[in-house]
Amino acid sequence: MGPIQGPDAFAALYAVDEVRYVDELPAALLTPSAGGEPIVGADAEGRKIHVLSGVNTDSGSTVVGASFDGLADVGAAVESEVLHQTMIQLRAVKTPAELEVMRYVCKVSSEAHVELMKKVKPGMYEYQAESLFMHHCYFYGGHRHVGYTCICGAGTNAAVLHYGHAGAPNDAPISDGDMLLFDMGGEYARYGADITCSYPANGKFSEQQKTIYNIVLASVKAVEDAMRPGVSWPDMHLLAERTILEGLVEAGILVGSVDEMMDACLASTFMPHGLGHLLGIDTHDVGGYLAGESRSSRPGLASLRMGRVLEENMVVTVEPGVYFIDCALDKALATPEQARFINQEGLAAYRTFGGVRIEDDVVVTSDGIENLTLVPREVDDIEAVMAGGEWAAAKMERVE
Repeated sequence: MGPIQGPDAFAALYAVDEVRYVDELPAALLTPSAGGEPIVGADAEGRKIHVLSGVNTDSGSTVVGASFDGLADVGAAVESEVLHQTMIQLRAVKTPAELEVMRYVCKVSSEAHVELMKKVKPGMYEYQAESLFMHHCYFYGGHRHVGYTCICGAGTNAAVLHYGHAGAPNDAPISDGDMLLFDMGGEYARYGADITCSYPANGKFSEQQKTIYNIVLASVKAVEDAMRPGVSWPDMHLLAERTILEGLVEAGILVGSVDEMMDACLASTFMPHGLGHLLGIDTHDVGGYLAGESRSSRPGLASLRMGRVLEENMVVTVEPGVYFIDCALDKALATPEQARFINQEGLAAYRTFGGVRIEDDVVVTSDGIENLTLVPREVDDIEAVMAGGEWAAAKMERVE
């Protein structure tokens, strides 16, 4: 097994003041500090031991407060409310050091996506795309792990939101004419990227593919142009929905008033997920909803993983999409309030399209955003890279 790391190694790794073995905690807490008083105990009036205890609003998982033998003997009250909320906010708003790591992991992940763009072709399997991405992140960036299960959907598989799981392990062939949706991000020093690129397997967008792709890209641009501190993230989700509906009307898939479509929550048929989430140590990072906040029940907003206003140095994903999912479309067509907006003839041409998602990782700045994702987004740029062209992105040294 090799040597076991001691407390000093973990103190250095996690940049904390002191690490103790569990059986040393009671004595350590009762030992006088440099100021002459014990950390806690009968002589440390008003001192409390703060333990991490609470509920993750994204996963619903409960964090159970730490305990150890002798806790009752140290003579201090145990506080289990404050630390969880404090840590959530500390994780939601990144420090300069955290942002340095996240710029690096997003840079390497972006490079891996670009390399995959150059190498993927019809006749490969989805898992080969996953393999190429993971190899690049590890070989060139030192990313031993990815932040989440890779999603490599080709054709109609691109409409499966969390494709790539054990029941559908990126094992389908990639065919000429398929639209690809590759959602993958590396992980480094426990911080992850979360980037999605969508493009045609053969390197040339059809008119249909270009239409849907540009609708999603317009949504990305509208949101990113509007982002700044103080802006409501639910409002950004609604802006993304409105932009998508306007594009679908222009494409002839929908007809009628966009305002009325918004009232009917029609956008959730085509984008049945939230606009984006906090990103950091967890892919879906903590802090999306503060204590006392709850999710909206409105379709679309009900899937939003963050209900807060934006703050400077938050890192969030911007990931609108348009998907053609049979069960969602059938439900809308069976709902008169939504069906009246759907041009069935226009829709029929896209029923087997699959889906498009574009996902950027961005930092909220004092007056806008910094986009950490460095991949081609315009149709012409993607086609040029897939034809063998270079994509200029400055190299970044590995972060230690």
